[in-house]
Amino acid sequence: MPISPETRDRLTASIAQLVRTGRRISSRAAAQLYGDLPSFGWALLLPLEQDGAQRSSDLAARAGIDVSVASRQIAVLERCGHVERRPDPKDGRASLLSLTPAGADALTATRALRADWALGALAGWDEDDAHTLTGLLDRLVSDLETAGVPHGTDRAAVPAPR
Repeated sequence: MPISPETRDRLTASIAQLVRTGRRISSRAAAQLYGDLPSFGWALLLPLEQDGAQRSSDLAARAGIDVSVASRQIAVLERCGHVERRPDPKDGRASLLSLTPAGADALTATRALRADWALGALAGWDEDDAHTLTGLLDRLVSDLETAGVPHGTDRAAVPAPR
């Protein structure tokens, strides 16, 4: 049986609130750990850690942002020393971005801060509740990724913010 419109509305509102809370926490964590690591840093550094060196266009696609936005954000991360650029050995006209030791340290420190925060925030939860929520969140993420971008909201159709 499909979910009711009321449940759907509560669920989408809760998801939106969770995303806003996550962004706020990420921004505060980045500022607390590394004043020079912008809140967007995580979304750009993590794919470099997971997949290694890559072109800025591929990194933008992984982060789900426009290439022009990614270019500005990558420039900030380069100035901060979290990312370095080197020539692409397969195409001399292109360059590859890679994570620096400082960038890796920033990710490690941010993970530790998030883990400590989560441990405190979820202190009243028991193992079963945490396990159940983890399973449901994994399912939600999978279903949302499978569904893709809602019709009419394709990034290519929407101009990048200025």
